[in-house]
Order: sequence, then structure tokens, then C-alpha cells
Amino acid sequence: MDQITSKEKILKKVRLALNFKQKNPYLNIDLESNVFTPFPVGESLIENFAKNFTSQHGQFIACDNQFDFIDKLLTLIEQRRWKYMFCWEDDLQKKLKDVTITFIEKKEQLEKIQASITTCEALISRRGSILVSSAKNSRVLTIWPSVHIVVAFKSQVVSEVKDAFTIIRNNYGRNSPSMLSFITGPSRTTDIPTDRPIEESNVVIGAQGPQELILFLIDDSIKDKLI
Repeated sequence: MDQITSKEKILKKVRLALNFKQKNPYLNIDLESNVFTPFPVGESLIENFAKNFTSQHGQFIACDNQFDFIDKLLTLIEQRRWKYMFCWEDDLQKKLKDVTITFIEKKEQLEKIQASITTCEALISRRGSILVSSAKNSRVLTIWPSVHIVVAFKSQVVSEVKDAFTIIRNNYGRNSPSMLSFITGPSRTTDIPTDRPIEESNVVIGAQGPQELILFLIDDSIKDKLI
């Protein structure tokens, strides 16, 4: 008699399980209700996002409108004295050119990069995270520079991660971007050895990506003509 192999034993168990199905003992499980705790009473999605974003060392800059955004961006560029700010998104390039903000659009001289500026797909309120994708953003400009600037609108703030994926499905359908990435604050790690005492935090900022993450959040509830 031939010896039954381990594979055959497993397949036999699978066939038996399919032929003799047990009743589901968990028929009353609620799979639709939100498993997360409710947001604080009286706190908007945007306020909750700002709180969670800044708690992860993100820098949050609220803009009343798009003209206010340009004014604050120009002030930041002047304060930092940036000469090598990179932007590779066509729509964003056009908007910056319209207000004569200087940037580098070529994909050379990356060793000189001081900051990058990109848009995003969505902002997740509960996590304080920014969703970027390969459809809009270069992977290089989200991880290479020491400063990553993100331009977003209040209408892009959603409650949960699932809502962000709904936006992706609605925007791209079956042509989903090949890369989706959630950015939660500047890069940080605890894997790098330091000389700090054991009882102190060994978090290193910027070891594997930007040291600063700056978000300009524009109020687009009232439309203007700039962007």
C-alpha cells in the first residue's frame, strides 16, 4: 500500500471541511460599525488632523486662501534662503510660475536639493497622515530632500484610511497608482545606535528621509482664481 503524503493528508482535510461545513457561531458580529473611538465632541476633522499631525513633529501652516498660501510660502523661502527647491508636478509648476516663485524642474543636480514641494492625494484626520501616490508625486521628492513641503486643501481631509482609499478608487478606477505611501511626520527611527543613556529617547529625526515635513493647508471653501 502506497504511503499517503503530507500534501494528500492536507487535501483530504480540506475536502472534508468543504463537505461538512459547521454553522457560523458568530452570526451576530457587527462588521459595519466603526471600530475606532469617536472624535472629541466639538472638534472638526481638520482640528483633529492638525493636532495629530503636529504631535508627530509635522509643521502645520493654515492658509485662509490661496493668496495667503503664496504669501506664506514666499516668506518661508526668504527666511530659509532656499535656492534649490525642486518641483516636478506639471500643475504645481504652472501655479508657481504664475506667481514667479523660482524652483528647479529638471531631474539633475539632486545633490543640491534643499527642499521639495509636492501635492498629495488626501489627509487622514485620525492618523495625522498625508497620502501621496506615484500618480502625482515623485517618490524621490518625498524621501530625498531634508525638507518636504506639501500643498493641500481642506476639502482633502478625510476621517479614516478607508476614506482615503475611496478617493483613490474614485479618482483612478482600475488604473490605481503603482505606489501609495502614508507620510506621518518627518522621517525618524530608533534603529541607529547613539551615545545617549538608555533611559533617554533614541529617536533620530531625518535618518531615512526628510528632517522636516511642512504642510500648507489651504481653505478652499471659498474659491479664488490663483490655483
